[in-house]
Amino acid sequence: MVFGKCEVTVCGFGSEGGAREAHLVAHIRCRGLSFREQCTELLSAYRQASAGLEGMVPVMERYFLSDASAQQKELESMLGERRCAVSIIEQPPLDGTKIAMLAVLQENAVVRRCDEQLFEVSHGAYRSFFSAGMRTSAGRTSRQQAKELLLDYCEKLGEYGCSLADNCVRTWFFVQNIDVNYAGVVTARNEVFSAQGLTGDTHFIASTGIGGRSADCREMVQMDACAICGLKPGQLRYLYAPSHMNRTCEYGVSFERGTVVGFGDRRHVLVSGTASIDNRGCVVHKGDVRMQALRMLENVGKLLEEAECTFDDVMHMIVYLRDVADYDVVAAMFAERFPDKPVQIVLAPVCRPDWLIEMECMAITADGDSRYERF
Repeated sequence: MVFGKCEVTVCGFGSEGGAREAHLVAHIRCRGLSFREQCTELLSAYRQASAGLEGMVPVMERYFLSDASAQQKELESMLGERRCAVSIIEQPPLDGTKIAMLAVLQENAVVRRCDEQLFEVSHGAYRSFFSAGMRTSAGRTSRQQAKELLLDYCEKLGEYGCSLADNCVRTWFFVQNIDVNYAGVVTARNEVFSAQGLTGDTHFIASTGIGGRSADCREMVQMDACAICGLKPGQLRYLYAPSHMNRTCEYGVSFERGTVVGFGDRRHVLVSGTASIDNRGCVVHKGDVRMQALRMLENVGKLLEEAECTFDDVMHMIVYLRDVADYDVVAAMFAERFPDKPVQIVLAPVCRPDWLIEMECMAITADGDSRYERF
């Protein structure tokens, strides 16, 4: 859909007796506008598109900026009081504009603000907790900052009867200068996860660790997360695609390739940041972004297959590129293969310099497991 100078792509899911859900991405179509003009166009288009999704309310929004230091405060002023979890991150849209966005909307959801960074979303038998924009300038290293964020998050979950191990289903770590600071984030996550009972013998959490920053240059790490309260044993399972990828713990990192959340009427499939990797943990097709993109899509396809779904079930994709010069090639590939899918392509270095591209996605597919409540 086109509203003024903004293009909005929406993908929806509905099931009998369950809540409808929509995922939306918005892009500016005119690069010659000022930042304020682009924000005005984007927020207006978002309001108009949301108005057409009757009965749905936003539960999460993420805004991608080209220059957070210069733009974040202005965007926050234009957004006003937050009505859902809002994440603002410097990951420049690679179509040459200054701002783009992703939003998730759900039907029959009651959104309650717990604090500045945590929102509770109640729907039926479940309560989801969306945390966005968690960050700290305390601590001199990325390890110290990441550890503080994770420990604070564990404490917040505990206040609502949840835990990292039992309820958290998705995390995102946005790392300033990732080539330097990612190792500290990995160490902190390993330490906290181990203390919380998350090991290679139990399970980890679906995650993306990617380049990105806030307006404050002192903040080396920013974190978003989602947890679900009300789950029963068996509602979570984990994706591995062992023919194509190895366990992350084999090379010292602690996240799952993907997580499936089963409900009475559907499955939510959360695919972590996935790159061109093989089942020995090695980068495949070094230096060739086209071939890396193909292998990346093959890996994601295998994860989706393990979750008993396909790319047809994908609700949105975020594609991360290390080099702006690769945008035209990658954009053409995704436009040809996924012409109607909400896709956001941004500049964000991946955690290994040899990886030129990474993507994450979320899929929803119908299910009928009567052991669980409908979503």
